[in-house]
Amino acid sequence: MIYEERIYTIQPGKMAEYLDNYERLGLPVQKEVLGTLVGFWHTDVGGLNKVVHIWGYESLDDRLERRAILSVHPDWPAYLDVALPLIVEQENRVLIPASFSPAS
Repeated sequence: MIYEERIYTIQPGKMAEYLDNYERLGLPVQKEVLGTLVGFWHTDVGGLNKVVHIWGYESLDDRLERRAILSVHPDWPAYLDVALPLIVEQENRVLIPASFSPAS
């Protein structure tokens, strides 16, 4: 299994709006298409205004397939319309667990 970590920087003062939009419009589509949500967090100390979420995939090919399906899902544009204006920066990482990792 591999994990994708996504980190978004949200405009100051817009976190509640972003999280509400995500829960109502983004999360249902992503759970349907992407499958395994490992966790979803937002920061309170350190780098502020950050949202971090991690998704699990069987392989890089599985991730590519699921992301392609997500991009053409009919409900996805409604989420992007409200989310993208609130996002300042995005980072993505593919994480491959070490053999001794509890999440492997």
